[in-house]
Amino acid sequence: MKNYCRALREAWRHWLTLSIGILCSFAMAFLWGANIIALFPVIETTIHGDTLQQWNIKRTEAVRDKVNTLAAEVEAVVLPPQTDEHYLSMRLKRDMLQTKLMAEQVNLQSRERLQPWLEAWLPTDPFNTVILVLVLVVAGTLLKQIFGMANVVLVNYVSQSIAREVRMRIFSKAVTMDRTGFNHLGISGFMAYITHTTDGLAQGITAFYGGLVAEPLRILSCLTLAMIVSWRVTLASMIFAPLMVVLMVWLNRRIRGLARQALDRSLGFHHVILEVFGALQTVQANTMEPYERERFRKSTKQMRRMGVLGSFYNALANPITEVFGMSALCTGLGVAAYLVISQKTHIFGIRMTVDPMSVTELTVVFGLLVGATEPLRKLSGVIGGINSGSAAANLLYPLLDAQSRIVDPPEATTISIPHRTIEFKNVTFSYDGIHEVLKNVNLTIPFGERLAVIGPNGGGKSTLMNLLCRFYDPQKGSVTLDGIPLCDLALNDIRSRIAIVSQQSDFFNETVLHNIRYGRWDATDAEVVEAAKKARADEFISEFSWGYYTNVGPNGQRLSGGQRQRIALARALLRNSEILILDEATNQIDVESEKLIHEALLLHAKDKTLIMITHRQSTLELATRIIQVDRGDVKDVTQTVNRAA
Repeated sequence: MKNYCRALREAWRHWLTLSIGILCSFAMAFLWGANIIALFPVIETTIHGDTLQQWNIKRTEAVRDKVNTLAAEVEAVVLPPQTDEHYLSMRLKRDMLQTKLMAEQVNLQSRERLQPWLEAWLPTDPFNTVILVLVLVVAGTLLKQIFGMANVVLVNYVSQSIAREVRMRIFSKAVTMDRTGFNHLGISGFMAYITHTTDGLAQGITAFYGGLVAEPLRILSCLTLAMIVSWRVTLASMIFAPLMVVLMVWLNRRIRGLARQALDRSLGFHHVILEVFGALQTVQANTMEPYERERFRKSTKQMRRMGVLGSFYNALANPITEVFGMSALCTGLGVAAYLVISQKTHIFGIRMTVDPMSVTELTVVFGLLVGATEPLRKLSGVIGGINSGSAAANLLYPLLDAQSRIVDPPEATTISIPHRTIEFKNVTFSYDGIHEVLKNVNLTIPFGERLAVIGPNGGGKSTLMNLLCRFYDPQKGSVTLDGIPLCDLALNDIRSRIAIVSQQSDFFNETVLHNIRYGRWDATDAEVVEAAKKARADEFISEFSWGYYTNVGPNGQRLSGGQRQRIALARALLRNSEILILDEATNQIDVESEKLIHEALLLHAKDKTLIMITHRQSTLELATRIIQVDRGDVKDVTQTVNRAA
């Protein structure tokens, strides 16, 4: 519950909104009990035909008689000498009588003070009295509903605000997290956390500040008023409360465990959806639709099982609370009915009332106990919401507290622009901590060099670039710019010096203009067009119906491979970075598109360090040096490749 309490504390930042919502809960509880206690004057007037003024006069006289009787009893108690063995018992008896006398005197004074108000404000006709009370009950009910709506809106505003803040923090965590940490949870995991899990947290906050405040207050209001009428009868009705507490604690633990399992299953559910939809062409090309349908069927089956079990235990809470509520109601009603019918004040030798109960008191106690059972039933749903919120908080906050392994140094070092050299010094790197992808690599790349990187797939070519961009840090050795390790430079400084064009460049479902400007967001439209011209992309862009405002579709699906790569190159050229990395950028495009890209590179990459990961001979011709990366080892093969060519 520690993380859930943390979420509740964060919600309290909206203390003013929550305070108003809680005040609305208090007003609802007061009006809930007041509407029920209003039965008292209605029934009393209906049965006896007395107005409230007459009823209060009779009750005042009865209380005055009781005060006189008690005063006489106190006077009649004569204390023996302190040495007498009956002294203590007689003194206790006198003190108890004096306490009762004081209570009745207070009661008498309050009734005497009330009488002028009743005379001034209430009708003197019995029927008109009933009508007035009923009108007040309707008005109180309307006011209670208004307070209830205000409470719901205010509490939901806070819970949704916290959910929004948590979603923003998760999103921020995802876009700044190191690749290892991100891959541990994956896209599907982050999606599930941002949607389903955060919804569970919002539900938990709503349940606490809404239901767990409002419903107990309504119960407390009814029980307090019932105790004012007859506290002994009210306590008798609560005889089964300990058993209910035990059952609810057990049920609470079961529901909390299932809520955690349901959230875990939702991660797998999102994983299957995103994985299949992201590789739909591959699924269809390999006729794997039946397999993926079966995989999705299994994931949804697990979610269904958790959902059914959760529904069972949540539904079980209703019978427990309802049976307890009915037991309390029947117990209290049975005790009160016995006292009314028999006109006695004791049951099994236990005093239940000072005077025999009247039919009016019985009816009011019955109404108040009924009024307490309805919010008690709703309380079971509140507990389910709190358990969901607790399970969600236990998943979310460890993620929010997780620290990225790739962070800015406390005091970043600055270097000249442009840099002079890139150097890998004795670099060893492994993704899993077991298999080394790079082994003791030493490599120097002077500024302005056009370096080609070749080698088999999985040999470590892209890993070199990942380390240069500081997507990862090496386990041994260091990558430096001008002799300064990358970990001593600001991340923004490093990555602002680098532009990347990869084999599968990412595109947003936006316009061509948007996707090119993504390289440098403050660029003007004219600068975007100029970058497109440099990348030999302006010609085909201008032929689109909407030109630069043409939407490229999800991940650029409306573009051909050559168009995608030239737009990606335009984005990189617009970035105007001093290091340009082409990671298999021309391997899957047509010869004409490749030729245009090479022309653009020769013209506009002269003042940059150009690093090309490639297998194509035509791309190697652009290089001034060629290195081979194979099984983690790096060696210069410039002369060997040139002789072979």
